Amino acid sequence: MTGLLVGAIFGAVFVVVNAHSPLNALTVNTLRVAACLAAASVIAMWFRAARKERPAAGPRQNMYGRGYLIIVAAEIVLLFGGLRLLAAWGRPEQTNVAWVAFVVGVHFVALAPVWKDWAIAVPGVVLTLLGVAGLVLAATDAIAWVPLISGVLSGVVLLTGAVAFGWRAMAARTA
Repeated sequence: MTGLLVGAIFGAVFVVVNAHSPLNALTVNTLRVAACLAAASVIAMWFRAARKERPAAGPRQNMYGRGYLIIVAAEIVLLFGGLRLLAAWGRPEQTNVAWVAFVVGVHFVALAPVWKDWAIAVPGVVLTLLGVAGLVLAATDAIAWVPLISGVLSGVVLLTGAVAFGWRAMAARTA
């Protein structure tokens, strides 16, 4: 559930930060409220699961071992190094959100074999594609739409996945 919590928080941030013009005010506010409500539902599920969770007998698989740390280190280097390169190349600010979506998506795809959980590759591929789409759009006259495509839609993917997997996990625990 902790991974879902992190995904939901980042998803909500993606939506809240990137929902703006050229969308109208009603759409912007609706997206932001829906994102916050979705994140709040995952937070509630996390607390509920944490209260019911019992320490497992026997050894537990460490999800945050060496493979995870290597991927996160690479993600940090790619994120901040890439953002610096984009700035040095004089790329428009909207390109940044596309780069972030791309790197976060690749991070999920890379984590799938490490965690032996191929379900996280699905949002990873979608985020990667949304990042690529934003990078392509950033080179066109449609640059104003990059925050919606790479930011808001990436946030919606993260939130939808977190809520869906959270509900599934909660249903499995009560069954």
